[in-house]
Formats: sequence, C-alpha cells, structure tokens
Amino acid sequence: MSKPSVLILCTGNSCRSHMAEGVLRAAAGDVVTVHSAGSKPAGYVHPKAIQVMREIGIDISAHTSKHMKEFMSTPVTTVITVCGNADQACPIFPGQVNRHHWRFDDPAHATGTDEQVLAEFRRVRDEIKKVFTAYGAGLREGAAAR
Repeated sequence: MSKPSVLILCTGNSCRSHMAEGVLRAAAGDVVTVHSAGSKPAGYVHPKAIQVMREIGIDISAHTSKHMKEFMSTPVTTVITVCGNADQACPIFPGQVNRHHWRFDDPAHATGTDEQVLAEFRRVRDEIKKVFTAYGAGLREGAAAR
C-alpha cells in the first residue's frame, strides 16, 4: 500500500514550503510522502533557507522550486498552504481529502543586516518546525493505529 501524499504550497516555493517539507520529511517521511510547490515558483530555493535548515540538521539543498501544476495528476491526500496567496490560488487536487492553512511570515522579505535577516529566517524556521513536527507526530500516531 502506498503512503498518503502531503503537498505543501506557498506562492514562490523558495523558503517556507521547503522548510516545512524538510521538517515534515524528517518528522514523518516514513509514513507520508512529502512534496512542496508554488503557485508562482521563484525558480530557486533561497540560500538562507538552506543555511538555517542545515543548522538544525535538515538538508534541503537538493530541493527544487516547482509549480503546483506538476502535481495535478498526482493523488494528493493532504494540501497544506503556508501563505495567504497560495491558499487563495490553491485548486483541488485529485484524491485530496484534507486541506490545512497555516500561515507563516515570509522571511525572504526580511530587511536589515545579514544577521537580522538570518534571525528572521531562524524565527520562521522555528515556527514551522514546531507546527510541522507536531503534525508529523500526529500522522505517525495515526499510522501506528492502523
């Protein structure tokens, strides 16, 4: 039996959705398949997102920015949007059972010194880690009960 699929969406698919994908894969990748995409993909994964994820032992350096249309023919059990624009632009995917919207600030818009910008990336990463680690624990619990 194949694992349920979770698609995490954000507008640019350069920061928040990749951080969430990395955290959820680490937390529950053995019980769900995790992907991320964007409604208007930036075409890259933000270097600071890669850096702050590496700080917590999660490597997202091989991730790529993808358009959500790439998943229209893929059975997606759960769609999670992590920014307001993606929530509004999100279509219904084949097989979709669940939809969640958990909004996080976009650290790519942070200004200031390099250290201030990194601090914002870390703050958002930590919020994402808290939410998606708890979500992953719930998925793991549900899988164990089956």
